[in-house]
Amino acid sequence: MVEDYRKSLITYQYESELVKQKLDTMVSDDEIEKYYEKNKDNFELKDNIIKVIYVKVRKTAPKVEKAKEWYKLKDEKSRDALTSYCYQYADNFYLDENAWLLFDDVLKEIPIKLYDKEAFLQNNRTIETQDSTFFYFVNIKGFMMKKNVSPLSFEKENIRTVIVNKRKVELIKKMREDIYNEGMKNKTFEIY
Repeated sequence: MVEDYRKSLITYQYESELVKQKLDTMVSDDEIEKYYEKNKDNFELKDNIIKVIYVKVRKTAPKVEKAKEWYKLKDEKSRDALTSYCYQYADNFYLDENAWLLFDDVLKEIPIKLYDKEAFLQNNRTIETQDSTFFYFVNIKGFMMKKNVSPLSFEKENIRTVIVNKRKVELIKKMREDIYNEGMKNKTFEIY
């Protein structure tokens, strides 16, 4: 048993080194898109997701009224002003309105209780709330409900990982076949 374990450790270490040296981890956007289109049925959303601008700022911060205006506007000047403001005064913020986030993760940052998240998303685009210390400003730029097909941009890194793992499995399988074929050809192994 000890000998079998030793051999399996050696095999594992050899395969790991081979994978490090030979595995192609570069995955093009085209490959990701093709995989997504081919397997769309496997990408059902398990949770609600949103595109959002979020700002958490202390009540004592300067120009809070301006920040209340900027987070709602779409023009570049307002966006730049909000970005500058957030880096100076916000305790927490998220300004990438093109990236998808889990709605539940955003709710963890905002002191509101919801009973029907789907109805809330359908009926609210901007949220302004507060607690004893902070103001919270949220501008929902887009949303997708659970059970819909997840967008490619939300799944991109997962797909990249899947593709790399498939390559890894194929590389190990090919390596084992090559070693077996070489052993058969040279008659350098025994079958027990």
